[in-house]
Amino acid sequence: MKSTLLILCMITGGFILSQVDKYEPARIRMVKTQIMDRGLSNTAVLDAMKKVPRHLFIPKEYESEAYNDYPLPIGYGQTISQPYIVAYMTDIVRPTSRKKALEIGTGSGYQAAVLAEIVEKVYTIEIVPELAKEASERLKKYGYKNVECKFGDGYKGWPEHAPFDIIIVTAAADHIPQPLIDQLAENGRLVIPVGAPSAVQELILVTKRNGKPEQKRLTFVRFVPFKRL
Repeated sequence: MKSTLLILCMITGGFILSQVDKYEPARIRMVKTQIMDRGLSNTAVLDAMKKVPRHLFIPKEYESEAYNDYPLPIGYGQTISQPYIVAYMTDIVRPTSRKKALEIGTGSGYQAAVLAEIVEKVYTIEIVPELAKEASERLKKYGYKNVECKFGDGYKGWPEHAPFDIIIVTAAADHIPQPLIDQLAENGRLVIPVGAPSAVQELILVTKRNGKPEQKRLTFVRFVPFKRL
């Protein structure tokens, strides 16, 4: 039986940057040209994307590419998603300050940080132990307090803290895990890429109404595979 390592992240819900941010103009431009110009207008999401420095969530060698319109490798065969996709998935789950979110696939911690700028609490699960540790340390370093991370199998969700108003899955599965549907709150929203890992997938929105999940197809995407322990 494999053990599960619990890693806690200290996150404030307000990013703290102690030095001059030379990439701020590029980040503001990214939000305007890649996100707003594609039709996203949720002020809370736009403000979060303007605030969280994406260049601090990727390897140093890719720093100069941080605000470009594409995903980037973060090691261990994983990627940080294209900025627009992060914003789009955040927007589609309708985050507000009183909601509780679950993220499957912490990666470098960027999506968790964006969510943490808006919602009350973020729980996030990462299956790659090295990434879980790195993300935990990174988020703690940057002064957040409202995210809790663990290394584990995201398929099972995090039942101890369910139900969740928001569930975001950042890896492609061949089906929607039933435990995640079970852990979705009434009127909660779950977004997940579904399809073969080596092909284009469909981004699916699940909304729970009267205890029953309702699915809606959103757009086509390409994500890394959903892994299991």
